[in-house]
Amino acid sequence: MVGRSGLYALLLANAVVVTVFFVQAGFASNTLIVLGRLAGLYGALLMAFQLLLVARLPWFDRRIGMDRLTSWHRWTGFSVLWLLLAHAVFIVFGYAQSSSLDPVDQLVDLAETVEGVLRAIAALAIIIVVGAVSARYARRRLAYETWHFIHLYTYVAVVLAFTHQVAAGTSFTSSSVARTYWYAVWGVALASVFLGRLVLPLWRNLRHQLRVTAVVPENDDVVSVYITGRDLDRLPARAGQFFLWRFLTRDRWWQANPFSLSAAPDGRTLRLTAKRAGDGSAALRHLKVGTRVFAEGPYGAFTTLHRTRPDALLIAGGVGVTPIRALLEELHGHAVVIYRVATDQDAVLYDELRELALAKGAELHLVTGPAVPDRLAPRELARLVPDITGRDVYLCGPPPMMNAVLGSLRELGVPRTQTHFERFSLAG
Repeated sequence: MVGRSGLYALLLANAVVVTVFFVQAGFASNTLIVLGRLAGLYGALLMAFQLLLVARLPWFDRRIGMDRLTSWHRWTGFSVLWLLLAHAVFIVFGYAQSSSLDPVDQLVDLAETVEGVLRAIAALAIIIVVGAVSARYARRRLAYETWHFIHLYTYVAVVLAFTHQVAAGTSFTSSSVARTYWYAVWGVALASVFLGRLVLPLWRNLRHQLRVTAVVPENDDVVSVYITGRDLDRLPARAGQFFLWRFLTRDRWWQANPFSLSAAPDGRTLRLTAKRAGDGSAALRHLKVGTRVFAEGPYGAFTTLHRTRPDALLIAGGVGVTPIRALLEELHGHAVVIYRVATDQDAVLYDELRELALAKGAELHLVTGPAVPDRLAPRELARLVPDITGRDVYLCGPPPMMNAVLGSLRELGVPRTQTHFERFSLAG
Protein backbone atom coordinates (compact mmCIF):
# COMPACT_ATOMS: atom_id res chain seq x y z
CA MET A 1 0.00 0.00 0.00
CA VAL A 2 2.88 2.39 0.74
CA GLY A 3 4.36 2.01 -2.74
CA ARG A 4 0.98 2.30 -4.46
CA SER A 5 -0.04 5.37 -2.44
CA GLY A 6 3.36 6.90 -3.09
CA LEU A 7 2.99 6.52 -6.86
CA TYR A 8 -0.54 7.96 -6.83
CA ALA A 9 0.60 10.91 -4.71
CA LEU A 10 3.60 11.50 -6.97
CA LEU A 11 1.44 11.56 -10.12
CA LEU A 12 -1.22 13.79 -8.57
CA ALA A 13 1.33 16.28 -7.24
CA ASN A 14 3.00 16.53 -10.63
CA ALA A 15 -0.36 16.95 -12.38
CA VAL A 16 -1.07 19.92 -10.10
CA VAL A 17 2.35 21.44 -10.83
CA VAL A 18 1.87 20.99 -14.58
CA THR A 19 -1.55 22.67 -14.38
CA VAL A 20 -0.12 25.62 -12.44
CA PHE A 21 2.65 26.14 -15.03
CA PHE A 22 0.07 25.86 -17.81
CA VAL A 23 -2.10 28.60 -16.26
CA GLN A 24 0.92 30.82 -15.63
CA ALA A 25 1.94 30.55 -19.30
CA GLY A 26 -1.35 32.17 -20.34
CA PHE A 27 -4.21 30.97 -22.53
CA ALA A 28 -4.50 31.15 -26.30
CA SER A 29 -7.55 32.89 -27.74
CA ASN A 30 -8.72 29.66 -29.40
CA THR A 31 -10.34 27.11 -27.08
CA LEU A 32 -9.23 24.14 -29.19
CA ILE A 33 -5.60 25.25 -28.95
CA VAL A 34 -5.93 25.61 -25.16
CA LEU A 35 -7.33 22.09 -24.87
CA GLY A 36 -4.66 20.76 -27.21
CA ARG A 37 -1.81 22.27 -25.21
CA LEU A 38 -3.21 20.94 -21.93
CA ALA A 39 -3.67 17.45 -23.41
CA GLY A 40 -0.08 17.56 -24.66
CA LEU A 41 1.28 18.51 -21.23
CA TYR A 42 -0.63 15.75 -19.46
CA GLY A 43 0.44 13.33 -22.18
CA ALA A 44 4.09 14.28 -21.64
CA LEU A 45 3.73 13.84 -17.87
CA LEU A 46 2.13 10.40 -18.29
CA MET A 47 4.85 9.40 -20.75
CA ALA A 48 7.50 10.19 -18.12
CA PHE A 49 5.44 8.37 -15.47
CA GLN A 50 5.17 5.39 -17.80
CA LEU A 51 8.97 5.15 -17.93
CA LEU A 52 9.06 5.11 -14.13
CA LEU A 53 6.59 2.20 -14.06
CA VAL A 54 8.87 -0.03 -16.15
CA ALA A 55 12.18 1.11 -14.67
CA ARG A 56 12.16 -1.96 -12.36
CA LEU A 57 13.34 0.05 -9.40
CA PRO A 58 13.65 -2.34 -6.42
CA TRP A 59 11.80 -0.10 -3.94
CA PHE A 60 8.63 0.03 -6.05
CA ASP A 61 8.87 -3.55 -7.28
CA ARG A 62 9.09 -5.06 -3.80
CA ARG A 63 6.05 -3.11 -2.64
CA ILE A 64 3.81 -3.24 -5.71
CA GLY A 65 5.00 -6.15 -7.85
CA MET A 66 6.11 -6.18 -11.46
CA ASP A 67 2.79 -7.63 -12.65
CA ARG A 68 0.83 -4.64 -11.32
CA LEU A 69 3.45 -2.14 -12.48
CA THR A 70 3.35 -3.70 -15.94
CA SER A 71 -0.45 -3.59 -15.98
CA TRP A 72 -0.43 0.09 -14.99
CA HIS A 73 2.20 0.72 -17.65
CA ARG A 74 -0.10 -0.83 -20.26
CA TRP A 75 -3.11 1.32 -19.36
CA THR A 76 -0.97 4.41 -18.92
CA GLY A 77 0.38 3.77 -22.42
CA PHE A 78 -3.10 3.80 -23.92
CA SER A 79 -3.87 6.99 -21.97
CA VAL A 80 -0.73 8.57 -23.45
CA LEU A 81 -1.87 7.54 -26.93
CA TRP A 82 -5.31 9.15 -26.56
CA LEU A 83 -3.95 12.31 -24.93
CA LEU A 84 -1.36 12.83 -27.66
CA LEU A 85 -3.93 12.15 -30.37
CA ALA A 86 -6.18 14.73 -28.71
CA HIS A 87 -3.22 17.13 -28.54
CA ALA A 88 -2.56 16.78 -32.26
CA VAL A 89 -6.20 17.00 -33.33
CA PHE A 90 -7.09 19.98 -31.13
CA ILE A 91 -3.94 21.90 -32.08
CA VAL A 92 -4.35 21.32 -35.82
CA PHE A 93 -8.07 22.11 -35.87
CA GLY A 94 -7.55 25.10 -33.57
CA TYR A 95 -4.93 26.67 -35.81
CA ALA A 96 -6.98 25.75 -38.90
CA GLN A 97 -9.94 27.57 -37.39
CA SER A 98 -7.82 30.70 -36.90
CA SER A 99 -6.09 30.60 -40.29
CA SER A 100 -9.00 29.37 -42.45
CA LEU A 101 -6.80 26.56 -43.83
CA ASP A 102 -8.18 23.06 -44.03
CA PRO A 103 -6.75 20.68 -41.33
CA VAL A 104 -4.41 18.82 -43.70
CA ASP A 105 -2.90 22.01 -45.11
CA GLN A 106 -2.64 23.39 -41.58
CA LEU A 107 -0.72 20.31 -40.41
CA VAL A 108 1.68 20.64 -43.35
CA ASP A 109 2.12 24.34 -42.62
CA LEU A 110 2.90 23.69 -38.94
CA ALA A 111 5.40 20.97 -39.87
CA GLU A 112 7.17 23.32 -42.29
CA THR A 113 7.17 26.49 -40.18
CA VAL A 114 7.28 25.48 -36.50
CA GLU A 115 10.42 23.89 -35.12
CA GLY A 116 9.87 20.49 -33.51
CA VAL A 117 6.46 19.73 -35.05
CA LEU A 118 7.87 17.24 -37.55
CA ARG A 119 9.55 15.40 -34.67
CA ALA A 120 6.24 15.36 -32.81
CA ILE A 121 4.50 13.82 -35.84
CA ALA A 122 7.14 11.08 -35.98
CA ALA A 123 6.79 10.44 -32.23
CA LEU A 124 3.01 10.18 -32.53
CA ALA A 125 3.31 7.77 -35.46
CA ILE A 126 5.58 5.51 -33.39
CA ILE A 127 3.22 5.60 -30.42
CA ILE A 128 0.27 4.71 -32.65
CA VAL A 129 2.15 1.68 -34.03
CA VAL A 130 3.20 0.56 -30.53
CA GLY A 131 -0.36 1.01 -29.30
CA ALA A 132 -1.72 -1.03 -32.21
CA VAL A 133 0.61 -4.00 -31.58
CA SER A 134 -0.12 -3.77 -27.83
CA ALA A 135 -3.87 -4.13 -28.33
CA ARG A 136 -5.07 -7.46 -26.99
CA TYR A 137 -6.01 -8.90 -30.40
CA ALA A 138 -2.58 -8.15 -31.93
CA ARG A 139 -0.60 -8.97 -28.78
CA ARG A 140 -1.94 -12.53 -28.69
CA ARG A 141 -0.77 -13.12 -32.26
CA LEU A 142 2.75 -11.75 -31.94
CA ALA A 143 5.73 -13.56 -30.49
CA TYR A 144 6.94 -11.89 -27.31
CA GLU A 145 10.33 -11.12 -28.87
CA THR A 146 8.67 -9.40 -31.89
CA TRP A 147 6.37 -7.34 -29.69
CA HIS A 148 9.24 -6.39 -27.39
CA PHE A 149 11.45 -5.29 -30.29
CA ILE A 150 8.70 -3.03 -31.66
CA HIS A 151 8.00 -1.75 -28.15
CA LEU A 152 11.62 -0.56 -27.79
CA TYR A 153 10.89 2.16 -30.36
CA THR A 154 8.90 3.88 -27.60
CA TYR A 155 12.23 5.22 -26.34
CA VAL A 156 12.76 6.89 -29.73
CA ALA A 157 9.29 8.43 -29.41
CA VAL A 158 10.15 9.71 -25.92
CA VAL A 159 13.27 11.51 -27.20
CA LEU A 160 11.39 12.99 -30.17
CA ALA A 161 8.51 14.13 -27.95
CA PHE A 162 10.87 15.73 -25.46
CA THR A 163 12.76 17.66 -28.16
CA HIS A 164 9.41 18.84 -29.54
CA GLN A 165 8.43 20.08 -26.10
CA VAL A 166 11.75 21.90 -25.71
CA ALA A 167 11.34 23.62 -29.07
CA ALA A 168 7.63 24.43 -29.16
CA GLY A 169 6.08 23.89 -25.73
CA THR A 170 4.55 27.15 -24.48
CA SER A 171 4.71 26.07 -20.84
CA PHE A 172 8.31 24.94 -21.35
CA THR A 173 9.54 28.15 -23.00
CA SER A 174 7.60 30.70 -20.93
CA SER A 175 9.34 30.22 -17.60
CA SER A 176 12.80 29.20 -16.40
CA VAL A 177 11.19 27.48 -13.39
CA ALA A 178 8.88 25.46 -15.65
CA ARG A 179 11.81 24.62 -17.91
CA THR A 180 13.86 23.38 -14.94
CA TYR A 181 10.88 21.34 -13.72
CA TRP A 182 10.40 19.57 -17.05
CA TYR A 183 14.12 18.85 -17.39
CA ALA A 184 13.96 17.29 -13.91
CA VAL A 185 10.88 15.19 -14.76
CA TRP A 186 12.40 13.76 -17.92
CA GLY A 187 15.82 13.42 -16.33
CA VAL A 188 14.48 11.40 -13.37
CA ALA A 189 12.35 9.19 -15.65
CA LEU A 190 15.17 8.39 -18.08
CA ALA A 191 17.74 7.98 -15.30
CA SER A 192 15.40 5.53 -13.52
CA VAL A 193 15.15 3.38 -16.65
CA PHE A 194 18.91 3.53 -17.18
CA LEU A 195 19.59 2.56 -13.57
CA GLY A 196 16.94 -0.13 -13.17
CA ARG A 197 17.10 -1.76 -16.60
CA LEU A 198 20.82 -1.53 -17.35
CA VAL A 199 23.16 -0.45 -14.56
CA LEU A 200 21.74 -2.53 -11.69
CA PRO A 201 21.45 -5.84 -13.64
CA LEU A 202 24.97 -5.42 -15.10
CA TRP A 203 26.46 -4.59 -11.71
CA ARG A 204 24.78 -7.51 -9.95
CA ASN A 205 25.81 -10.04 -12.59
CA LEU A 206 29.39 -8.82 -12.63
CA ARG A 207 29.42 -9.08 -8.86
CA HIS A 208 27.82 -12.52 -8.46
CA GLN A 209 29.13 -14.41 -11.53
CA LEU A 210 26.22 -16.89 -11.69
CA ARG A 211 26.68 -20.41 -13.09
CA VAL A 212 24.61 -23.59 -13.35
CA THR A 213 25.75 -26.23 -10.85
CA ALA A 214 23.12 -28.94 -11.38
CA VAL A 215 20.10 -29.80 -13.55
CA VAL A 216 17.67 -32.21 -11.85
CA PRO A 217 14.56 -33.59 -13.63
CA GLU A 218 11.59 -33.67 -11.23
CA ASN A 219 9.41 -35.63 -13.69
CA ASP A 220 8.98 -35.93 -17.46
CA ASP A 221 7.84 -32.30 -17.80
CA VAL A 222 9.45 -30.45 -14.89
CA VAL A 223 13.10 -29.69 -14.20
CA SER A 224 14.97 -27.89 -11.41
CA VAL A 225 18.09 -25.85 -12.12
CA TYR A 226 20.57 -25.08 -9.32
CA ILE A 227 22.69 -21.94 -9.64
CA THR A 228 25.53 -20.63 -7.55
CA GLY A 229 27.84 -17.62 -7.61
CA ARG A 230 29.91 -15.24 -5.53
CA ASP A 231 28.56 -13.37 -2.49
CA LEU A 232 25.00 -14.64 -2.92
CA ASP A 233 24.35 -13.71 0.70
CA ARG A 234 24.43 -10.09 -0.52
CA LEU A 235 21.85 -10.66 -3.26
CA PRO A 236 18.59 -9.14 -1.91
CA ALA A 237 16.40 -12.07 -2.97
CA ARG A 238 13.47 -13.35 -0.91
CA ALA A 239 11.26 -16.40 -1.03
CA GLY A 240 8.36 -15.83 -3.46
CA GLN A 241 10.34 -13.64 -5.87
CA PHE A 242 11.42 -14.40 -9.43
CA PHE A 243 14.22 -13.52 -11.83
CA LEU A 244 14.35 -13.03 -15.58
CA TRP A 245 16.86 -15.74 -16.46
CA ARG A 246 19.17 -15.78 -19.49
CA PHE A 247 21.26 -18.90 -19.90
CA LEU A 248 24.26 -17.88 -21.99
CA THR A 249 24.31 -20.72 -24.49
CA ARG A 250 24.83 -20.17 -28.22
CA ASP A 251 21.15 -20.65 -29.08
CA ARG A 252 19.46 -19.16 -25.97
CA TRP A 253 21.56 -16.22 -24.75
CA TRP A 254 19.11 -13.69 -26.19
CA GLN A 255 15.99 -15.17 -24.56
CA ALA A 256 14.89 -14.20 -21.03
CA ASN A 257 12.24 -16.16 -19.13
CA PRO A 258 10.64 -15.37 -15.76
CA PHE A 259 10.96 -18.27 -13.31
CA SER A 260 10.31 -18.11 -9.57
CA LEU A 261 12.73 -19.32 -6.95
CA SER A 262 11.52 -22.74 -5.81
CA ALA A 263 13.57 -22.66 -2.60
CA ALA A 264 14.21 -19.85 -0.16
CA PRO A 265 17.58 -18.18 -0.88
CA ASP A 266 20.21 -19.45 1.57
CA GLY A 267 23.13 -17.25 0.53
CA ARG A 268 24.85 -20.13 -1.31
CA THR A 269 22.50 -21.45 -4.01
CA LEU A 270 19.50 -20.32 -6.04
CA ARG A 271 17.04 -22.83 -7.44
CA LEU A 272 14.35 -22.47 -10.09
CA THR A 273 11.87 -25.16 -11.09
CA ALA A 274 10.05 -24.92 -14.41
CA LYS A 275 7.49 -26.91 -16.36
CA ARG A 276 8.00 -27.49 -20.08
CA ALA A 277 5.65 -24.99 -21.72
CA GLY A 278 7.68 -23.64 -24.65
CA ASP A 279 11.12 -23.69 -26.24
CA GLY A 280 12.71 -21.69 -23.41
CA SER A 281 11.54 -23.89 -20.56
CA ALA A 282 12.04 -27.11 -22.55
CA ALA A 283 15.70 -26.20 -23.18
CA LEU A 284 16.44 -26.06 -19.44
CA ARG A 285 16.67 -29.85 -19.30
CA HIS A 286 19.66 -29.75 -21.65
CA LEU A 287 21.70 -27.10 -19.84
CA LYS A 288 25.25 -28.10 -19.01
CA VAL A 289 26.87 -27.67 -15.62
CA GLY A 290 29.03 -24.55 -15.72
CA THR A 291 26.77 -22.61 -18.10
CA ARG A 292 26.98 -18.88 -17.37
CA VAL A 293 23.75 -17.22 -16.26
CA PHE A 294 22.63 -13.60 -16.59
CA ALA A 295 19.77 -12.93 -14.17
CA GLU A 296 17.71 -9.75 -13.88
CA GLY A 297 16.07 -9.35 -10.50
CA PRO A 298 14.98 -10.30 -7.96
CA TYR A 299 11.49 -9.05 -8.79
CA GLY A 300 8.07 -9.37 -7.23
CA ALA A 301 6.00 -8.38 -4.20
CA PHE A 302 4.87 -11.97 -3.51
CA THR A 303 6.83 -12.09 -0.26
CA THR A 304 6.39 -12.07 3.50
CA LEU A 305 7.08 -8.31 3.46
CA HIS A 306 3.31 -7.73 3.09
CA ARG A 307 2.09 -10.04 5.86
CA THR A 308 -0.68 -8.63 8.05
CA ARG A 309 -1.48 -11.72 10.18
CA PRO A 310 0.70 -14.18 12.16
CA ASP A 311 -0.80 -17.23 10.38
CA ALA A 312 -0.97 -17.96 6.65
CA LEU A 313 -2.77 -20.02 4.04
CA LEU A 314 -0.71 -20.98 0.97
CA ILE A 315 -2.63 -22.14 -2.11
CA ALA A 316 -0.74 -23.56 -5.09
CA GLY A 317 -1.90 -24.92 -8.41
CA GLY A 318 0.34 -27.02 -10.67
CA VAL A 319 3.84 -25.62 -11.11
CA GLY A 320 2.66 -22.52 -9.21
CA VAL A 321 3.87 -24.51 -6.23
CA THR A 322 7.42 -23.19 -6.77
CA PRO A 323 7.10 -19.81 -4.98
CA ILE A 324 4.68 -21.38 -2.48
CA ARG A 325 7.27 -24.00 -1.52
CA ALA A 326 9.89 -21.25 -1.06
CA LEU A 327 7.49 -19.17 1.05
CA LEU A 328 6.68 -22.11 3.31
CA GLU A 329 10.40 -22.46 4.00
CA GLU A 330 10.66 -18.82 5.09
CA LEU A 331 7.33 -18.34 6.88
CA HIS A 332 6.99 -18.19 10.64
CA GLY A 333 3.71 -18.89 12.42
CA HIS A 334 1.15 -21.56 11.65
CA ALA A 335 0.62 -22.30 7.95
CA VAL A 336 -1.92 -24.31 5.98
CA VAL A 337 -0.86 -25.41 2.49
CA ILE A 338 -3.35 -26.47 -0.18
CA TYR A 339 -1.84 -27.97 -3.32
CA ARG A 340 -4.30 -28.34 -6.22
CA VAL A 341 -3.38 -30.72 -9.07
CA ALA A 342 -5.22 -32.96 -11.52
CA THR A 343 -3.52 -36.19 -10.39
CA ASP A 344 -1.05 -37.29 -7.75
CA GLN A 345 1.62 -37.59 -10.46
CA ASP A 346 1.31 -33.85 -11.18
CA ALA A 347 2.27 -32.89 -7.62
CA VAL A 348 5.78 -31.58 -8.28
CA LEU A 349 7.95 -31.02 -5.18
CA TYR A 350 5.29 -32.70 -3.03
CA ASP A 351 7.84 -34.71 -1.04
CA GLU A 352 9.70 -31.51 -0.20
CA LEU A 353 6.46 -29.81 0.80
CA ARG A 354 5.56 -32.71 3.07
CA GLU A 355 8.96 -32.67 4.79
CA LEU A 356 8.81 -28.90 5.25
CA ALA A 357 5.26 -29.10 6.61
CA LEU A 358 6.31 -31.73 9.15
CA ALA A 359 9.34 -29.70 10.21
CA LYS A 360 7.37 -26.46 10.61
CA GLY A 361 4.16 -27.92 12.07
CA ALA A 362 2.12 -26.88 9.03
CA GLU A 363 -0.98 -28.57 7.60
CA LEU A 364 -0.68 -29.88 4.04
CA HIS A 365 -3.67 -30.79 1.87
CA LEU A 366 -3.22 -32.34 -1.58
CA VAL A 367 -6.40 -31.71 -3.57
CA THR A 368 -6.70 -33.78 -6.76
CA GLY A 369 -9.31 -34.28 -9.44
CA PRO A 370 -10.78 -32.61 -12.53
CA ALA A 371 -11.49 -28.88 -12.68
CA VAL A 372 -15.24 -29.52 -12.36
CA PRO A 373 -16.58 -29.64 -9.72
CA ASP A 374 -14.53 -26.84 -8.17
CA ARG A 375 -12.70 -28.41 -5.24
CA LEU A 376 -11.61 -24.98 -3.99
CA ALA A 377 -15.10 -23.48 -3.92
CA PRO A 378 -16.01 -21.38 -0.86
CA ARG A 379 -17.56 -24.29 1.03
CA GLU A 380 -14.51 -26.51 0.42
CA LEU A 381 -12.05 -23.80 1.44
CA ALA A 382 -14.02 -23.05 4.61
CA ARG A 383 -14.03 -26.76 5.48
CA LEU A 384 -10.26 -27.09 5.00
CA VAL A 385 -9.43 -23.79 6.71
CA PRO A 386 -12.19 -22.73 9.15
CA ASP A 387 -10.25 -19.61 10.29
CA ILE A 388 -9.44 -18.49 6.73
CA THR A 389 -10.51 -14.86 7.34
CA GLY A 390 -7.87 -14.55 10.05
CA ARG A 391 -4.96 -15.58 7.81
CA ASP A 392 -2.86 -14.03 5.08
CA VAL A 393 -3.56 -15.93 1.87
CA TYR A 394 -0.82 -16.48 -0.73
CA LEU A 395 -2.04 -17.78 -4.09
CA CYS A 396 -0.13 -18.92 -7.18
CA GLY A 397 -1.29 -21.11 -10.06
CA PRO A 398 -2.82 -21.12 -13.55
CA PRO A 399 -4.97 -18.04 -14.30
CA PRO A 400 -8.34 -19.90 -14.39
CA MET A 401 -7.66 -21.46 -10.99
CA MET A 402 -6.46 -18.17 -9.52
CA ASN A 403 -9.56 -16.35 -10.75
CA ALA A 404 -11.82 -19.02 -9.24
CA VAL A 405 -10.00 -19.00 -5.89
CA LEU A 406 -9.98 -15.19 -5.73
CA GLY A 407 -13.76 -15.33 -6.22
CA SER A 408 -14.04 -17.86 -3.39
CA LEU A 409 -11.93 -15.68 -1.09
CA ARG A 410 -14.14 -12.67 -1.79
CA GLU A 411 -17.26 -14.71 -1.09
CA LEU A 412 -15.77 -15.91 2.21
CA GLY A 413 -15.01 -12.33 3.22
CA VAL A 414 -11.20 -12.50 3.20
CA PRO A 415 -10.01 -8.85 3.15
CA ARG A 416 -8.09 -7.78 0.03
CA THR A 417 -5.19 -6.61 2.21
CA GLN A 418 -4.74 -10.24 3.32
CA THR A 419 -4.76 -11.66 -0.22
CA HIS A 420 -1.40 -11.85 -1.98
CA PHE A 421 -0.84 -13.00 -5.56
CA GLU A 422 1.05 -12.14 -8.72
CA ARG A 423 0.24 -12.88 -12.33
CA PHE A 424 3.40 -13.80 -14.25
CA SER A 425 2.50 -12.44 -17.69
CA LEU A 426 5.97 -11.46 -18.94
CA ALA A 427 6.61 -14.78 -20.62
CA GLY A 428 4.39 -13.71 -23.48
